[in-house]
Amino acid sequence: MKIVFMGTPDFATGVLRAILQSSHRVVGVITAPDKPSGRGRKLNSSSVKTFAISQGLPVLQPKNLKDPEFLGELKALGADIQVVVAFRMLPKQVWQMPKKGTFNLHASLLPDYRGAAPINWAIINGETKSGVTTFFIDDKIDTGAVIDQTIMDIAPDENLGELHDRMMTAGAALVNKTLDAIENESYTLKEQDTDNPKMAPKLNPENCKIDWNQNGAKIFNLIRGLNPYPAAWTSIQSGDSEIKAKIYRVSFQTLSHQKAVGTIEQTKKELFVYCLDGKIKIETIKIAGKKIMDAQSLLNGYNFEANSFCS
Repeated sequence: MKIVFMGTPDFATGVLRAILQSSHRVVGVITAPDKPSGRGRKLNSSSVKTFAISQGLPVLQPKNLKDPEFLGELKALGADIQVVVAFRMLPKQVWQMPKKGTFNLHASLLPDYRGAAPINWAIINGETKSGVTTFFIDDKIDTGAVIDQTIMDIAPDENLGELHDRMMTAGAALVNKTLDAIENESYTLKEQDTDNPKMAPKLNPENCKIDWNQNGAKIFNLIRGLNPYPAAWTSIQSGDSEIKAKIYRVSFQTLSHQKAVGTIEQTKKELFVYCLDGKIKIETIKIAGKKIMDAQSLLNGYNFEANSFCS
């Protein structure tokens, strides 16, 4: 089949690479416009664009998916089907264009964890299973009929980066399986249950901040669900200074204590923060203005004032 692929980040690049190794033919790639970043505001291309160009694939970067010029270019590609991975919501005239439709790969077991950050929220909520889903796109977000799913276990200490990479591999295999099934018309659609699914909203500074009044298990899951990006964070009050810190790896010890939550405890080599039902051992941290380092390396050159605490 002739495929138009739509996607932007690394997760999508891994899937596109797998499709190119299949029997199907990618006739075009749609990705986000280049964006300025850094001090020099240099234009940077998406991961998908960089890879697509390296493979000699035609690339379109529309700002407006309803633009008549873009719609004409898209139609001219003559795709049998469109595959969407980590892109943006499509207008009806785009997803209805190919004769075999448009399907999306989503990094959760739909209907649970619809939304922008499904891998993060599965870990943050302490799920032990997740997976990847292919479904036909309709006029709402992540609600279309399910084509196929792959179920995956989540290890108790697995972080976002590790699960992301495993899901990318599993998702690439599922996309190729789905393409074959659609070509052969050997699939059965399953409508999604819409009763109270778990959601995966966008991440922001507020829902990435650590609440030390929670129990240790919840804090542990938040930190691993945001590692390596965007990272859980906290404010540290040390003497007269307030410092922002991102925390990447921790362990947790349950214990009864009389300390105020957020209290910092340090030795020459170890750094702890007390929470509701024990204390969190900080293993990897980034203090504002410094690089990411293990706690021992930080404490070799940095000393928190007495009565320091996190908030």
